[in-house]
Amino acid sequence: MKISHRALLGATVSLTLAGAALAETTITVATVNNGDMVRMQGLMDDFNAKHPDIKVEWVTLEENVLRQNVTTDIATGGGQYDVITIGTYEVPIWGKQGWLTSLNDLPAEYDVDDLLPAIRGGLTVDGNLYAAPFYGESSMVMYRKDLMEAAGLTMPDAPTWADIEKAAAAMTNRDAEINGVCLRGKAGWGENMAFLTAMSNSFGARWFDENWNPQFDQPEWKATLDFYLNLMNNYGPAGASNNGFNENLTLFQQGKCGMWIDATVAASFVTGKDSTVADKVGFALAPDNGLGKRGNWLWAWSLAIPSSSDAQDAAKTFIDWATNKDYLALVASKEGWANVPPGTRTSLYSNEEYAKVPFAKMTLDSINSADPTNPTVKPVPYVGVQFVAIPEFQGLGTTVGEIFSAALAGQKTADQALAEAQAAVTDEMKAAGYIQ
Repeated sequence: MKISHRALLGATVSLTLAGAALAETTITVATVNNGDMVRMQGLMDDFNAKHPDIKVEWVTLEENVLRQNVTTDIATGGGQYDVITIGTYEVPIWGKQGWLTSLNDLPAEYDVDDLLPAIRGGLTVDGNLYAAPFYGESSMVMYRKDLMEAAGLTMPDAPTWADIEKAAAAMTNRDAEINGVCLRGKAGWGENMAFLTAMSNSFGARWFDENWNPQFDQPEWKATLDFYLNLMNNYGPAGASNNGFNENLTLFQQGKCGMWIDATVAASFVTGKDSTVADKVGFALAPDNGLGKRGNWLWAWSLAIPSSSDAQDAAKTFIDWATNKDYLALVASKEGWANVPPGTRTSLYSNEEYAKVPFAKMTLDSINSADPTNPTVKPVPYVGVQFVAIPEFQGLGTTVGEIFSAALAGQKTADQALAEAQAAVTDEMKAAGYIQ
């Protein structure tokens, strides 16, 4: 059989191009500096062995910085990142804008129907899955069983805020550097305002009424902020206005918090090898006030591909690896079932080994008790539990977060903070055309 010179040349060029592609597809992954993402970077040998043709470069940032950088890049079509770590707030807004690539063509073995409905629903726009959840979370109470017992108290599975205040008072021991309660105080729409917005739902408050009028001048917000400031000033750590998720995690692991109300994903870290109180931790649902709403949120840190990425196929391959069932099994084999990223797949919660993890059921119950389409006691025109799913919220939440953080730092009273928040949000909503 005779092979033409031209065919031979073409085959050589094809092989050369294939070789170049094999060696040179580089993707940049932007992610948050939370423990589960740091753990993923430590397991990259598995990905590299399976996909030697893809090189992964990491940009790992603190939460507020990540949001700022990723938002700027995607809004301008900068193309700096191929995979971005974003949350349940951004996905529906950015998906509608056409800024994200649909993940509907993930391989069949990915088993998209295994994703928890509450989590999958928040990442889907007009039938398109625009992000794959790396872990899902709600929030719950993590508490020191030994300190509760010493105080002669029992934590209910479904406590009220009054229960929390009583327990905080009983557990606080300034001489021993034990704070009764640790809560977020660091300014940010996804930091202190995630906690305070979810908390406000349980007090009957809301960001806006049905006509988009801001509600910070209403008694429900006053009750929320007064309770929070009193709780933190009396029983919280010094410098709490600087504390976000990671700072409070460190305090709890060091035995300096009687209670911490925060993301369910923290459970594996407060019971893990870095925690000095690992064998003393109990779990309860986020508190309520008997009004029908608990103070817990619903969130997923998810991986998405910006439309501006020029390495879409490689990015999709990475997302498939990082969020599929095999990855959960990989973490379990290396770190144990307690350290598997939680809150994304139905199959995880039907796994007999995972069912033995002490916080597994409380995590699922917390996720299922959040209702993003009906988040408040009174009716509202928005969806979202600890955020309002409108583009303006990122700025609004950060502005109000700074005001409330300053109140926690003692720089203004609750009344001053609420008046400032009301004025600032009203001005912005008028400028954006929501109200006259």
